[in-house]
Amino acid sequence: MTKFPDDLDPALVERLVTSGGGLLPQRMGIEFLELSAEHSVGRMPVEGNTQVIGLLHGGAHVVLGESLGSISAAIHGGPERYVVGIEINATHSRSVTEGWVTGTCEALVLGRTLATHEIVMRDEQGRRLSTVRMTNLLRDKS
Repeated sequence: MTKFPDDLDPALVERLVTSGGGLLPQRMGIEFLELSAEHSVGRMPVEGNTQVIGLLHGGAHVVLGESLGSISAAIHGGPERYVVGIEINATHSRSVTEGWVTGTCEALVLGRTLATHEIVMRDEQGRRLSTVRMTNLLRDKS
């Protein structure tokens, strides 16, 4: 069960719960454990998300990171705004071939028009696998 902040917009909570964060995160087996603007946590199985030689695909790290960063930015933006990713980068520092990867997303900047998050992926032993940094533009819905 995902932990949400108490003051989170109920419509956003409903959308996140019913969509599972979107079709791609669902297909990759991503589970959201905690979601807030400042701090979010999710995890993803290695199995089913590997490249041809059996390592977790680098793009899978980025999908987990972007999912956490985008949802965190959307929570920060609130119900009257939407977010659009404008920059993402990843540094992969260690490979993994089995188990689960946990992404921890921390806000670096939560501004009026930009939100930047750093997402660190770790294996089950707590070793850093990759670091993703993402910036989202916050736009008014009207």
